[in-house]
Amino acid sequence: MTNQIVLVLDFGGQYKELIARRVRECNVYSLIKPGQTPLDEILAMKPIGIILTGGPDSVYRDGAPKCDPALFDCGIPVLGICYGLQLMAYSTGGTIAPCKVSEYGRTQMTVDSTSVLFAGLEPRQIGLMSHTDQVAVLPEGFVSVASTVHCRNAAIANKKRELYGVQFHPEVENTPNGTEVIWNFLYRVCGAIGDYDMKDYETRMIAQIREQVGATGKVLLGLSGGVDSSVCAALLAKAIPGRLWCIFVDHGCMRKNEGDEIEAAFRNRDLNFIRVDASADFLSALSGVTDPEQKRKIIGEKFVRTFEAEAKKIGKIEFLAQGTIYPDVIESGANNSATIKSHHNVGGLPKDMGFQGLVEPLRGLFKDEVRMLGRQLGLPEPIVSRQPFPGPGLAIRIVGEITADKLAILREADAIFREEMKKSRIKADQYFAVLTNTRSVGVVGDFRTYHYTVALRAVKTTDFMTCEYAPLSHKLLSRVSSRIVNEVKNVGRVVYDITGKPPATIEWE
Repeated sequence: MTNQIVLVLDFGGQYKELIARRVRECNVYSLIKPGQTPLDEILAMKPIGIILTGGPDSVYRDGAPKCDPALFDCGIPVLGICYGLQLMAYSTGGTIAPCKVSEYGRTQMTVDSTSVLFAGLEPRQIGLMSHTDQVAVLPEGFVSVASTVHCRNAAIANKKRELYGVQFHPEVENTPNGTEVIWNFLYRVCGAIGDYDMKDYETRMIAQIREQVGATGKVLLGLSGGVDSSVCAALLAKAIPGRLWCIFVDHGCMRKNEGDEIEAAFRNRDLNFIRVDASADFLSALSGVTDPEQKRKIIGEKFVRTFEAEAKKIGKIEFLAQGTIYPDVIESGANNSATIKSHHNVGGLPKDMGFQGLVEPLRGLFKDEVRMLGRQLGLPEPIVSRQPFPGPGLAIRIVGEITADKLAILREADAIFREEMKKSRIKADQYFAVLTNTRSVGVVGDFRTYHYTVALRAVKTTDFMTCEYAPLSHKLLSRVSSRIVNEVKNVGRVVYDITGKPPATIEWE
């Protein structure tokens, strides 16, 4: 690694990935490590700066997560955020105490514009607060550089030791000038030169792929046609032209006409493209299965088994490639995160894949970075801008057992919703239909019906780690509902999901 590095030390905060992403947006490479990472390991990585994340604990509680106090005396600039601020103050002699009035949400702040953190900003700022503790007594050598009505130490600084902290969250969109605060820390304090971008990443990954695969190794990739697998394919094809086999497994859980569209998009590209219709096998394996985690693992294993069967026809294939990206890893329980749901690319792989190694060149990228890389590699915009689609496909957009009839219902309902959304030009980052396992009584003409309920989901997000529901107009929802219940057999009711993430996930299963 030749780039400058900023370490993000994780203390359990929900926004750690956003912090890392904001740093990269400032053209500085970021790496997330556990908060308890030994100091010698930190020093060995030679970071130009360290950012301490937020967290749900109280720093004065026995057993609360802490870093080595010597971290603050090693000469590396440190920025503490929320819990990270309190940990810094606590570790350097300050006092942390419960707030008399806790602060949550967008909060008016007064900042010291002469402080390096707020250089170029107006004295009145908005910051997202979320805390029940605060710095009651500053450590020696620190000064307050921001305050709110209820928090006199909303930001602190020790210029001599290059230690800074903010009680608010500069990484979220609800802090309008938060990225500028992070930029100031990176460039005005840490001395960043901005040597990280997608061109640099592409160059490094091509070199890494060639080193891993060698001069003669062959690679097999499951090409779904989604953004991640497509960008992965384009990158591998550039790194090892002529030695990449892309197998598109049609597992029977694709969206309407999707299989044909994927084949058309990739058949004539610089790839060895193979399409396998395994829908009957997948549906048989999924028969009677209702648990979403089991669905994922069944599909993941059958994917690999199908790969192996096709690979035998090709000849010896040493490596399996996957389009795994960073949010997949995080949500599957890496970096000490709770397992929300396992992903097809992470949790569903059996131990005996039969391959020499696993190639995952996108594993460290966020979705927006993957799209940037795809454009850089010359992929068409419809592929690069394609909405995320889970590896198990419609299998996890059907609540309960998967059947051919249910898939047919969902394909039609989903196609109608996506068509109407596209025509409406309403901005939403992801939208799709879900076939619930709920039936409800209805009436058509003089007859009683007992049909399925379809749920619609449309969200606005920048990172897919958090989201808000898209406020669709009643006129649009009415039109979609009318079309679905009139054009799709066995659907009697349509509802709209208005839950954000958290507490929900974007997908239903």
